[in-house]
Amino acid sequence: MSQAKSPAAPSSEVTGGQRTVALIMATAGFAINFWAWSLLSPLGPIYVQEGLAADASLIVAIPVLVGSLGRILVGALTDRFGGRLMMPTVSLITIVPVLFLGFIGQYNYVTLLVGGFFLGVAGTTFAIGVPYVNSWFPKESRGSAIGIYGMGMGGTAIAAFTTVPLFNVGEALPFVVTAVALAVYALLAFLLMKNFPSWTPAKKNLGEQLATVARIRLTWQTCYLYALSFGGYVAFSVYLPTYLATAYGLESADASARMAGFVIAAVIMRPVGGILSDRVGAVRTLVLSYVIVTLCALALATNPSLEGLGTVAFLLMAIGLGLGSGAVFALIAQTSEPSQVGSITGFVGAAGGLGGFVPPLLLGALWASVGSYRVGLLLLAVATVIALLITLAIGRSAAREAATAAVGRNEV
Repeated sequence: MSQAKSPAAPSSEVTGGQRTVALIMATAGFAINFWAWSLLSPLGPIYVQEGLAADASLIVAIPVLVGSLGRILVGALTDRFGGRLMMPTVSLITIVPVLFLGFIGQYNYVTLLVGGFFLGVAGTTFAIGVPYVNSWFPKESRGSAIGIYGMGMGGTAIAAFTTVPLFNVGEALPFVVTAVALAVYALLAFLLMKNFPSWTPAKKNLGEQLATVARIRLTWQTCYLYALSFGGYVAFSVYLPTYLATAYGLESADASARMAGFVIAAVIMRPVGGILSDRVGAVRTLVLSYVIVTLCALALATNPSLEGLGTVAFLLMAIGLGLGSGAVFALIAQTSEPSQVGSITGFVGAAGGLGGFVPPLLLGALWASVGSYRVGLLLLAVATVIALLITLAIGRSAAREAATAAVGRNEV
């Protein structure tokens, strides 16, 4: 497979400081772009109150869909052009829909959807940072590094904390502030980011590149696992304000603050998932994650009070999803070739985003038809059990391959 190669460079070529700068710049780019990607979520209930839409689910879901599918292409482009070029370029492109929404798009339902469509570009940055960070770190510490990078998904918490207060000061203000942050980051990224010393661009055309990765079984297995872990996180982070407002009658500010707490818990646990994967194995970490998520989904299906079990279940759900999100990419880093990581990340990242696209629409339809989210939560529990079974199958397959390799070495 003629993809971007990133073999280990001699230790004299790479310092700890260089690795740290690479990780910080990638994580910052991920966070700022995710901040932009999540701008419409806290404002969804406000747009409904103002009569722009009967339901906010499509408004918040469109950027998720575009950002998810776009990762397939952007992941392959990163193998070809490198993270040093791709991250600041996508950040600059994102400024356009952010300002469009701030000054024009947010006053009409159709233009909200159009602006949200192009805002989805910001969500593709995830597929840039994973191969970029992966190339800078040795195999034994990639799980931890990718887990730390994954904390960039905390950009959704920035959006949750700041968007509504800034909107109350001026309707365009949250979009202007985000655009300035994107511009500043893009400038710093052009100045400070560097590709790994031994990195070389992919030579295959994009079609061949993607077709090769699509034939790898691990690609589709991890697609499902990430659709459950990260998709669940995205779904809750974008729809939780609406969920809490409709099911529990919370005000927009209170619902957004609780959503921010959910996001923070998940963000904190993502690097923990990567670290645990390096120490006890990605499979074991994923099993723990999916058990937690299953139990929490069943608990929330009873519509418990937020004064007790409800809040605990939401926070534990965030912890489980955060652990799983970190562990999936640790699994990829531990079991795939570095030259394939960008393209695999594109597919898996797309699956994760798509996993976040469907639930808001389903939950919105369920509330409109039966006035309850119970069925959706029960479906989440079933889907998580399936992810648990897939994880165990991957573990058994890896054990068999390791045993076969050991026998081969002994025979030699």
